[in-house]
Amino acid sequence: MNDNLNKDQTEELFEEVANYFSLLCEPTRLKILNSVCNGEKSVGEIVIAVDSTQANVSRQINMLYRGKILARRKEGTQVFYRIDDQKTLVMCQAVCGQISDRIGLNAKLMHGESK
Repeated sequence: MNDNLNKDQTEELFEEVANYFSLLCEPTRLKILNSVCNGEKSVGEIVIAVDSTQANVSRQINMLYRGKILARRKEGTQVFYRIDDQKTLVMCQAVCGQISDRIGLNAKLMHGESK
């Protein structure tokens, strides 16, 4: 982290980091990020990709938007969302890759397979 911060700054930083990660701790929000990682989509397209209700997806999108992880664009009556924070996308992809590898490793171990 940053050793140059004083105690108050460190506390503030950790509070903000905790708030940031709280936005990413809900599976539907991760599905939403995954659905828009290759380009913007309308709310309707996201609902289909995430396979959830419009009300739930809209609520989760709003949280990601308020957290400045998603950006939006209005076109007529439609609203399109896209990733606003590419660093978040990179981090999520890295963590998902790591967990995927771990799950694969666990599956091999459960079947008595070794590396």
